[in-house]
Amino acid sequence: MAPFVQLGRAPVPGSPDELILSRRGDEFSIQISGYVSELMNSRLHFSEDQLAEWGCEGLQGKPGARVLVGGLGMGFTLAAALSALGPDAEVTVAELVPGVVEWNRGDLGECAGRPLNDPRTKLHLGDVGELIRSQVSAYDAVLLDVDNGPDAMTHADNGQLYSLSGLAAAQRALRPGGVLAIWSAEKNARFTRRLREAGYHVEERASRARPGKGARHTIWLARRRA
Repeated sequence: MAPFVQLGRAPVPGSPDELILSRRGDEFSIQISGYVSELMNSRLHFSEDQLAEWGCEGLQGKPGARVLVGGLGMGFTLAAALSALGPDAEVTVAELVPGVVEWNRGDLGECAGRPLNDPRTKLHLGDVGELIRSQVSAYDAVLLDVDNGPDAMTHADNGQLYSLSGLAAAQRALRPGGVLAIWSAEKNARFTRRLREAGYHVEERASRARPGKGARHTIWLARRRA
């Protein structure tokens, strides 16, 4: 099998780490400097698709639906959200690392069908936590595919998203009945309890990296009470 070829490195604001983009044929990989394991791979995105599909359930026919995607990554969560929504929806995607946006505007963007070019997409370059804290009753769904879930890897401040204060801010940013959907590489019973403590109605679902196979991931669907 041919080796991966490194295409670029992107510094993570506020962190000494970098994201590293590599390619092998039509397969892309993103790693964090200092870690052996991948952060994401273009062939392993089924659970990211389901994050958006489950988080946007019931919004297809909702006029003017507004969704926030935290983390652009390889664009799969954004693309799945756009597919789940109607023509007058607006999907804001918040990405902290400028290099990730540049990669998605280049060859990497082909993997997810270039969702940044969809007229319903609005790009926010910056910290998704700051954006959430600035909003009140703004979104029907907030989809967080940031870092590796509640255990932050790439940026220490990401942990604030999953704290009680961060979850309270997300609840304020949601419209009544809105959903906070969170992707995680692993199960985390303590975080499930924290979501309930923050006042959400919580459902925990399992998904796979590929349909029916691959690593098992966890998706929380935390609904703001109407």
